[in-house]
Amino acid sequence: MLKPEDTERVTRTGPGTPLGQLMRAYWQPAALVSEMPPERPVKPVRLMSEDLVLFRRDDGGWALVGRFCAHRGVDLAYGRHEDGGLRCLYHGWLYGPDGRCREQPAEPAHSRFADKITIPSYPCVERNGIVFAYLGDGEPPPFPHYDAFLAPEEYTFAFKGLWECNWLQGVEGGIDPSHVSFLHKFIEEDPREVYGQQFSEIVEGTGKKLSMLVGDSNRPDIEVETADHGLRVYAIRQLTEEVRHVRITNLVFPNAFVVPFGNSKVFIQWHVPIDDENHYWYMIWYDFAEETDKATLLEQRLKEVSLPDYRPLRNRSNNWGYDPAEQRDLTYTGMGLDINVHDQWAVESMGRIQDRTTERLGVSDRAVTANRRMLLKAIEAFEAGGSIPARAVDATTAAALTGPLAVDTVAPTETWEQTWRQRENERRQKSPWAATDA
Repeated sequence: MLKPEDTERVTRTGPGTPLGQLMRAYWQPAALVSEMPPERPVKPVRLMSEDLVLFRRDDGGWALVGRFCAHRGVDLAYGRHEDGGLRCLYHGWLYGPDGRCREQPAEPAHSRFADKITIPSYPCVERNGIVFAYLGDGEPPPFPHYDAFLAPEEYTFAFKGLWECNWLQGVEGGIDPSHVSFLHKFIEEDPREVYGQQFSEIVEGTGKKLSMLVGDSNRPDIEVETADHGLRVYAIRQLTEEVRHVRITNLVFPNAFVVPFGNSKVFIQWHVPIDDENHYWYMIWYDFAEETDKATLLEQRLKEVSLPDYRPLRNRSNNWGYDPAEQRDLTYTGMGLDINVHDQWAVESMGRIQDRTTERLGVSDRAVTANRRMLLKAIEAFEAGGSIPARAVDATTAAALTGPLAVDTVAPTETWEQTWRQRENERRQKSPWAATDA
């Protein structure tokens, strides 16, 4: 459990809060490129309790500025996208990508009043289908050399989803390996296609799919170690005397995790605060072996959400689609086949902001407790002007932040440690783009 004051420190991300300042020191996803209308690429964005507007610059890049005109507080999300910026509809004040007021048509011709007016503005960079923004002080850090950023665009797919709870609940769900044996379990045969592929193989000598064996092996050995990117989490399940299921996931500090998805696919998922009670998850799925079928993946994901807010069709308002008959006969949750909904229910059902003063954590929660310790320590260090985890300060440290290695494999009991590294190296050696760093 956490003390009340620590619960506040690890959940509140608004402007001026200790955690908010820390998270603003990292690049954060602000929008999908695909959700920016080509005919008018302007969109309101709420990010860590700040109301902003994202728009396309004349040079093809992106700009993120404050949402409200400094003159009379009018909403710039409706502004005219012209003359290299956004023009307020009320009195014609024009703001550039740097937030500076360029024109005030109603003021006297000789007036220099515009030179004194600015609204907030933040640097933006596009990476594999996501527009990232830097809301911190000073120069933005270089991007790490994570696989999600190095993968060629054609080997990736980006998407997002709205969850109605605090960001940390989403992150902690992603770094909790023991829940896989229950939350995503099927009563009988696993009927999933895309979202079941990683567990669809038959394990030799058992006649059972890996999904069923993982469901039955509900007491994994969990180990957590610190890494340059944050944390590496091992979940080892003894399937038979001869073989183990080896699953390695990662926390990418401060608010992302990397999860393996079958033999060649991996995804990284950021959990980004809209405010303290709602957040978006942003995902970059990348394939080491084959170009992604973006059209099919997009079609599959759009069947599960409503636009334009990307809210899941199964949500708090309809009890996440819970069906007692399905729970009895098919899925452990009774909430459909999409594992995103299973995870969503788990973290949303805790409440908008989980009361961590009442929980009771055990050995299987090692990754959760390790992350909280790292987060509290980093907040303290950042307040004192010290170094913080997984933040590149120059090109050299950015190049050292690689991977992270994410593995899902069945390996011999005696040699599982050597086997997963060997297979990871082989996967990268065969990849048309990946670097070998295992």
